[in-house]
Amino acid sequence: MNPKNQRWKGKVGNVKQLGGIETAILDNGTGKGVRIANIDTGAGFRYQLVLDRAMDISTAQFGEHGLAWISHVGITPPAPFTADGIDWLSTFGGGLLTTCGLSHVGGPENDAYGKRGLHGRISNNPAEIIAIKQPDIHSGDLEMHITGLIKECSVFGPNLLLKRTISGILGQPYLKISDEITNISNVEAPHMLLYHVNFGWPLVDEGTQIIWNGSWEARDGGPNNRIFNKDNDFKSCPAPMEAHSGFGEDVAFIKPSPESDDRCRAGLYNSSLGFAFRMTFDKSQLPWLINWQHWGENEYVTALEPGTNPPYGQAQAREEGTLILLKPGEKRKYELVFDILTNKKKIQSFIENKA
Repeated sequence: MNPKNQRWKGKVGNVKQLGGIETAILDNGTGKGVRIANIDTGAGFRYQLVLDRAMDISTAQFGEHGLAWISHVGITPPAPFTADGIDWLSTFGGGLLTTCGLSHVGGPENDAYGKRGLHGRISNNPAEIIAIKQPDIHSGDLEMHITGLIKECSVFGPNLLLKRTISGILGQPYLKISDEITNISNVEAPHMLLYHVNFGWPLVDEGTQIIWNGSWEARDGGPNNRIFNKDNDFKSCPAPMEAHSGFGEDVAFIKPSPESDDRCRAGLYNSSLGFAFRMTFDKSQLPWLINWQHWGENEYVTALEPGTNPPYGQAQAREEGTLILLKPGEKRKYELVFDILTNKKKIQSFIENKA
């Protein structure tokens, strides 16, 4: 459907025939009782928000093809008080997006400033939905969005508020995440943010191209990493690897290079499916990109993760002087856009890192 020519005009009375936002509550399995929102762009691109998990994105499809990786855990209710050690993994459903932060990203740590679990607390907190706007086919206003408030708070602070809006336009295969993070306490608050974007089969398959541009180094810092080394094609997805069973994984820390429009782009292209899935972000907001590769059997996933810092934790960022400290009332804004490319010229331009 092309919103410019509105081929449906005079033939459709209810927008739900085309797409829009529908909220619901899961009633079975590990996600029983969890609030969700199913969003249909009306252009073959559909996705599911988990409202009770920071409005993160679970499943996503383009046509009949899945885009996201879903872990064995799947959707679970929020568990804001299980943020010790690696407890985060027991509620990590994967999905197209899991938000990490808002004050810590990285492994568990304990220092004079407190105790922090893997990847922080925000993804285990529910949203208070404050607005839903449906597309209006009668007025021609085809914009749609859903907005919620998610808190990461404690008595005496720090207290961080995430205002998240997820939007799109009916008839266009894209979504935009607009986040505003505010320190609502009366004390200074540390801030780190990482968008853990997880791609799965069939988008991810043997030979799928992983697309990003920039300088990089393996997380372990050595030149002989089994994946991220100059002699390996680490931008082409391999077959499942026994070496990645269990906790097996390899990670690259990337300083992404902006394109001619000063924006950074990354994503995946599976030529056998005929489309690319692209994300766009602003390097001034998110100066780092992480490529997680975990090719375990039945846990076959790669992630591209824009962030304020690499996921090495608040303590190291503080020591390096790179930890963001928000003053009371101070705000930070972030935008992340996902879109589907089917035009061959646009796909080629994306592969060649040209805006």
